Amino acid sequence: MNSTLDRFVGGKQGAIGLAILAALILVVFPLLLDAFRLNMVGKYLTYAFVAVGLVLCWGYGGILSLGQGIFFGLGGYCMAMFLKLEASDPESTKIQSTPGIPDFMDWNQITELPWFWEPFNSFGFTLLAVIAVPVILALVIGVAMFKRRVGDVYFSIVTQAIALILTVLIIGQQGLTGGVNGITDLKTLMGWDIRSDEAKLILYFVNAFLLLGCILIGKFILTSKLGRLLMAMRDKEERVRFCGYDVAAFKIFVFCVGAAFAAIGGAMFTLQVGFMSPSFVGIVPSIEMVIFCAVGGRLSLLGAVYGALLVNFGKTYFSETLPELWLFLMGGLFIAVVMYFPNGLAGLWQSHGQKWLVRLQTKLRKPTPPAPLPRNDKRDDGESKPLAAAEPSKLETSV
Repeated sequence: MNSTLDRFVGGKQGAIGLAILAALILVVFPLLLDAFRLNMVGKYLTYAFVAVGLVLCWGYGGILSLGQGIFFGLGGYCMAMFLKLEASDPESTKIQSTPGIPDFMDWNQITELPWFWEPFNSFGFTLLAVIAVPVILALVIGVAMFKRRVGDVYFSIVTQAIALILTVLIIGQQGLTGGVNGITDLKTLMGWDIRSDEAKLILYFVNAFLLLGCILIGKFILTSKLGRLLMAMRDKEERVRFCGYDVAAFKIFVFCVGAAFAAIGGAMFTLQVGFMSPSFVGIVPSIEMVIFCAVGGRLSLLGAVYGALLVNFGKTYFSETLPELWLFLMGGLFIAVVMYFPNGLAGLWQSHGQKWLVRLQTKLRKPTPPAPLPRNDKRDDGESKPLAAAEPSKLETSV
């Protein structure tokens, strides 16, 4: 039982941390927040998928990807293509020059649906494509980079370049992708209106359960032999290679897992927010996603979730209350975290929270002093005196 617990949740302490997070996002937030704020928290949790994947890639694998927005955006675009086709039925688009195709295609004088849009009429294919398309791209990038031992800052720069290229490509192909506006006006999923408060609440819970599932998968990987190899590769890659392990294969695998997590987050973002645009694919959002991971703690899966929640809550709060200063405040938050809490929120808990918890447990377990002996003898002056000590036994005297 204990080995199973260690394998899936990281031991007793990991189980407690996961239970607290689950209670927070499944019980506390739905009870305390209205529909609008809860949907915003759901949007924040979609970014947490990317942060969890970065913990595996960057924190444990030593692979700093500055292009995770690529996979987030691809997952979101795959889901948006299905939703847009469903919203573009001939009856709804009868006023167009070519009914039955998305509106932005009609505006760009496209008269028939492109071939690569056709499979997205199937919801089953869409679910497969949400995972497969980003993972295949991650596999191609990984093989091209890691097999040639390209790593460290060079890999980060390459992922940034790919994010920029993909953004330019999406914007340039306006007739096929919606251009800078993206794919908007998404209304239904299999005939179910996803714009209602009830639908957003259901999607929030689906999003939360998927996130918890990704965390469990991540914990399973980290507590396995692969997790130990990832840490070894991060610290001494050459030693692992000299031991006969295929370092490139392990890096490719964990990079693909991070891409799959980010793609799931992108698909859930599209469902909850109702659109997808190239503004979530480029360099800036990719760097922000790394910041989510850094603030929460790049060595903690749970910390990454809290980091995504905290940073996005700060963005929302500062932009609403101090619209002219919120960028400076957010920059100050990031600088403070890097300078004073290099291991993020998780490191702060390990350095201070756990010590406080140990002290509290020690106080609670501290034995109570023994009760004083009864006083029932009377002196001549009327004062009581303690009972005389018992005489030692004969055995004690002989010893």
